[in-house]
Amino acid sequence: MIEIKVNKELHGSNGTMNLDINLDIKKGEFVALSGLSGSGKTTLLRILAGLESASGTIKIENDIWLNDKFTLPSQKREIGFVFQEYALFPNFTVMQNLLYVKKDKELAKYLLEMTEMYELKDRHPHSLSGGQKQRVSLCRALMNRPKLLLMDEPLSALDPYMRTKLQNEIRTLHNEFETTTIMVSHDPSEMYRLASRVLVLDYGKIINDGLAKDILLKTKGSQKLSFEGELLDIVKLDVINIAIISIASQLVEVVISNEEAKSLEIGQRVSVSTKAFTPNIES
Repeated sequence: MIEIKVNKELHGSNGTMNLDINLDIKKGEFVALSGLSGSGKTTLLRILAGLESASGTIKIENDIWLNDKFTLPSQKREIGFVFQEYALFPNFTVMQNLLYVKKDKELAKYLLEMTEMYELKDRHPHSLSGGQKQRVSLCRALMNRPKLLLMDEPLSALDPYMRTKLQNEIRTLHNEFETTTIMVSHDPSEMYRLASRVLVLDYGKIINDGLAKDILLKTKGSQKLSFEGELLDIVKLDVINIAIISIASQLVEVVISNEEAKSLEIGQRVSVSTKAFTPNIES
């Protein structure tokens, strides 16, 4: 369990804002932080990492990271941090970047194999693609088996195909290591795919907290339309099936038949169109 009760006055382009967070996170939970730019998401991550000061308390399991009398230095907090910028050591190879954190060759090999990077272990960062660099960053963040993994829009600079691929790898690693994770994201499909819980911040305060499907899905009246997207999920509600489809940065709900539900597979590209305001879905 992570207990977070922090307060900090922030000064930005919109004036003064008070970051006021009271939050408990269960061990192994994957939490997404959403909200408009400037709402305090990244600042909260930096406070948790010990990179910014704040008043209040932070307690993770039986360890105190922050209270009125004590602040645990950043380097002593058992965290992993994945930035949008890859922050790799340019003169180190892929393997050396991981071993710099912890001299555990078996774990480094295991992580690189899980992310299909082991064959590139002797490469230097300048010879890697953006997606490959972010894989290395993710592996490095997990090398010390952190109690808390913090990710600040780690995939926002990648193309859609690579984003989806790395999202799947992040999910696999989370299932394997069960690391408590907090991720800042503006992408609804990314949050739906990865997070078990979504928090929405506005002007320094949590205004919404719940399951990803409850926070992100907003059923709206149908219109005549035609689009393609990725099938994220099929949800059974009473006697109907609802397909959850990612279209660019939007999530769409479409009612489908039992036959359609049986023929579709999660992750495949689908085409959705409406006829007389009744959506039809085709693979």
